[in-house]
Amino acid sequence: MATTAELFEEPFVADEYIERLVWRTPGGGSRGGSEAFDPKRLLEEFVNHIQELQIMDERIQRKVEKLEQQCQKEAKEFARKVQELQKSNQVAFQHFQELDEHISYVATKVCHLGDQLEGVNTPRQRAVEAQKLMKYFNEFLDGELKSDVFTNSEKIKEAADIIQKLHLIAQELPFDRFSEVKSKIASKYHDLECQLIQEFTSAQRRGEISRMREVAAVLLHFKGYSHCVDVYIKQCQEGAYLRNDIFEDAAILCQRVNKQVGDIFSNPETVLAKLIQNVFEIKLQSFVKDQLEECRRSDAEQYLKNLYDLYTRTTNLSSKLMEFNLGTDKQTFLSKLIKSIFISYLENYIEVETGYLKSRSAMILQRYYDSKNHQKRSIGTGGIQDLKERIRQRTNLPLGPSIDTHGETFLSQEVVVNLLQETKQAFERCHRLSDPSDLPRNAFRIFTILVEFLCIEHIDYALETGLAGIPSSDSRNANLYFLDVVHQANTIFHLFDKQFNDHLMPLISSSPKLSECLQKKKEIIEQMEMKLDTGIDRTLNCMIGQMKHILAAEQKKTDFKPEDENNVLIQYTNACVKVCAYVRKQVEKIKNSMDGKNVDTVLMELGVRFHRLIYEHLQQYSYSCMGGMLAICDVAEYRKCAKDFKIPLVLQLFDTLHALCNLLVVAPDNLKQVCSGEQLANLDKTILHSFVQLRADYRSARLARHFS
Repeated sequence: MATTAELFEEPFVADEYIERLVWRTPGGGSRGGSEAFDPKRLLEEFVNHIQELQIMDERIQRKVEKLEQQCQKEAKEFARKVQELQKSNQVAFQHFQELDEHISYVATKVCHLGDQLEGVNTPRQRAVEAQKLMKYFNEFLDGELKSDVFTNSEKIKEAADIIQKLHLIAQELPFDRFSEVKSKIASKYHDLECQLIQEFTSAQRRGEISRMREVAAVLLHFKGYSHCVDVYIKQCQEGAYLRNDIFEDAAILCQRVNKQVGDIFSNPETVLAKLIQNVFEIKLQSFVKDQLEECRRSDAEQYLKNLYDLYTRTTNLSSKLMEFNLGTDKQTFLSKLIKSIFISYLENYIEVETGYLKSRSAMILQRYYDSKNHQKRSIGTGGIQDLKERIRQRTNLPLGPSIDTHGETFLSQEVVVNLLQETKQAFERCHRLSDPSDLPRNAFRIFTILVEFLCIEHIDYALETGLAGIPSSDSRNANLYFLDVVHQANTIFHLFDKQFNDHLMPLISSSPKLSECLQKKKEIIEQMEMKLDTGIDRTLNCMIGQMKHILAAEQKKTDFKPEDENNVLIQYTNACVKVCAYVRKQVEKIKNSMDGKNVDTVLMELGVRFHRLIYEHLQQYSYSCMGGMLAICDVAEYRKCAKDFKIPLVLQLFDTLHALCNLLVVAPDNLKQVCSGEQLANLDKTILHSFVQLRADYRSARLARHFS
């Protein structure tokens, strides 16, 4: 059995167990060893080992049964003990309840006894106190104060308590019989009050917080308590304003007092509020008045800057003071203090603001025109001007004499930045200084001034001057500066629009004034766009006029019908070269002057007019075979120039024109085939016929027969 037990190893694996048993059995090995494999001996060993295992199993089973019986016995014993403990606990709990009831009974008796003793003692104490007060009152009747409490300066607290009670009693006595004693008590009351205030003042100077607290507690029941608070507030401010910044000094003072006042007074929030009121109504109000009254009438700019700065710093100080306990409605309390300081200045603030902004804006514009040595001409208003404007819009005719601006646009980004900066500051002041109910209306007034001086007096004037400076379409060598006006006007209006969104919109976004401002802005935009469109249209006409002059001066009839057909050495005509150079220059100028879809719109219009000009120009000549080839070369060059437009419609028009020019050189037998080609098939026959008629050999019977 011992051998069998030795074969068990942890962890137990059956295969390894059998393997170990086989190797221990003589003749059980399958390879190697001194003995050969003996199956009978191995079987015998297995049978014996199984019997040993069965015996071992029975022994272990008996041991398990014995342990289970022992466990059940101990469990029953444990359950019995638990039941006994529960019974003991119930008994103890019952005893505890009885003890609790007894304690409650005794406590009730004690409280009742205490109430009875208090009921007996309180009248006795009152009688003793009344007796003492009568004794002290008799001393005042006799006119001689002998008690130690009145003669010993160290007992001022007890004396104050007695005199305060005697003072209340004396007020109830009839004046005719007790006038003298009432006067003596009042005099002593006043003397003690003064002594206490003097003691409080001395303690404050010495920095004795505990003594200040004691004296303040005694004075709390005296009429002079408020005077004690005033003395405290006055002494707190001694030496507090040593810096150049009174607002920072005030904030530091209030922070210091806020930490201290709770240790001295029983109502610290009231004392701190009174200090803040004193600072605002005396120190700050005096400082604000000195700063503003000096420049109120003489320098509006400095007055507005000072008002904005002082109001901002005052509200910032108020925000810092909101951290302190000042009672229930500290927001209203501080707002009233600020209003009391600035109300006389805020009532007419917007009048000062708008008056200054108008004069400042007018000065900025006048200074600019003076620097240009320009006398600003008057632009008419009313019925006649409106009639002229309508005629100009419908006919595109220049009304009035053309003005030579010498290339000056009369638009200045520096002027615009100055105007916008002034208006931005006005919006900021308006936001800070206007009452919330007046804010949208005041902001709208500032906006109308900006519109008047920036949009009308500067941009609109420049557009009117630019329109008047556009030469007629038949002028030679005209300088076209209106595109420069367009470029600068666009840039300026982007700045105007940015200020509208960034600074005006937040002030009016939730008021009816929003729609009014948007409508006014829309009207200004439409008015300017109308004038810009008119000016651009007339400028394009001038460009086409310049091209006409170039073609008329440079194009000769012999270009397309040379005398010697065999001696043509040029690739394209001189007129074509100059026109293309001029067009490229104008295209580049348009691209630099505009942005977005406006570039494509204007270039498309110029391209269409350019195509019409070349089309009509080619219709004026008769073409020989070699002349037709030269015309095709010219149109190819025009088409290359049209590619710079990057407008599909313009390129398509010149592609078609190039195809039409092929009719000038194609053999008569191929005319019908060319006309039915992809680019010409959709054109009207009269157009095709008109180009064929330009051929020098058109009247030959053969050509007429092929095209008919």
